[in-house]
Amino acid sequence: MRTVISLTILLLAASCDQTFPRKDPRQQYLAEMMQADADFAAMAAEKGYRKAFLQYMEDEAVLLRDNYLPIIGADAVRYVTGMNDSTFTVDWSPQGGDVATSGDMGFTYGIYELRTATEKQSGTYVTVWRRQEDGSWKYLLDAGTQGLPTRDAVPSPE
Repeated sequence: MRTVISLTILLLAASCDQTFPRKDPRQQYLAEMMQADADFAAMAAEKGYRKAFLQYMEDEAVLLRDNYLPIIGADAVRYVTGMNDSTFTVDWSPQGGDVATSGDMGFTYGIYELRTATEKQSGTYVTVWRRQEDGSWKYLLDAGTQGLPTRDAVPSPE
């Protein structure tokens, strides 16, 4: 009897599909948002920081910058418009992110590098995105931290 029960359990377990393939729309939204961040970075590299930041900015976007109070909406547009982006370049790449279950908002994060003629600065960033009615993504909040150590300076985990 024990053998019959064991065999039955074994057959049931073997016949069950342990994965339940299901198309989760969040996966597509996350991929779209990550691509928007990568496209944003590519545009900044090709056409300049100012043009890219204005193109991907929502009307009520918030910028968090060192030594400034939060820069919001029209003030954020004025802040970016007033920048002389011919004196520096910024490169970044998204490392990860997540999207709300509703698929209308999410965030990306990654590493950036700012270069001028005389110095190089690295840091981390987070960008909060909102999906637009046309399906595109624009940022609602952009923030970064300075002072990322070089890879050689980071101790390896033991």
